[in-house]
Amino acid sequence: MKFAVFLYPGVEPIDLATFGVLSMARRIAPQIQLLTVAPEPGPVVLSNGLTVLAQYGVGDCPPVDALIITGGPGWPAQTANTVTLDFIRARAKDSVVMSVCTGGMILAATGLLDGRHATTKREVVSPEEQPLALMHNRYPKVRAVEAPLVDEGRLITAGGVSLCIDATLHLLERMLGAEVASETARILEYTTARSANQRAWAFASRPAAEA
Repeated sequence: MKFAVFLYPGVEPIDLATFGVLSMARRIAPQIQLLTVAPEPGPVVLSNGLTVLAQYGVGDCPPVDALIITGGPGWPAQTANTVTLDFIRARAKDSVVMSVCTGGMILAATGLLDGRHATTKREVVSPEEQPLALMHNRYPKVRAVEAPLVDEGRLITAGGVSLCIDATLHLLERMLGAEVASETARILEYTTARSANQRAWAFASRPAAEA
């Protein structure tokens, strides 16, 4: 099973925890394959200067079972990047697409979330605008909700920053089963945190709907 993590200039490095969770999950489920993709292959400068390499660009990315859209200060540019938006729309036809943090704003810009419930990052530092409020105002066809995670079948959106860990575990459970997810959480030493988060939030889950 193949997972792709979508990067772009200005991604917040903590959102690479999505890749990290999947990397650890390979110890439980060796069939997992991982790749990184960006608008262009090669070096991608993340928020605060960290540089990572995207193995693929959107033009040569192989088929994947799931695409994860990361978030970070660079998200506004991607909402206006037709190459990025067309890539996500095309992949949503055959893959599960999950956004984490402000990656939800990029997914909203594709139009794929119109008529669906979705969430994104809530907590900010003044004078930043709250992304969840921006989602509500800029994309009125999206049913923006305050939730850690919203599962709409082929489209999954998650809240901000550290919730990318919970979201990736949720994706693993969806695609490979509860045991893979729980064992991955265990070897991450995240079982207690995951359980606490699940108790603190009523995870929003909508009936599966094909994108």
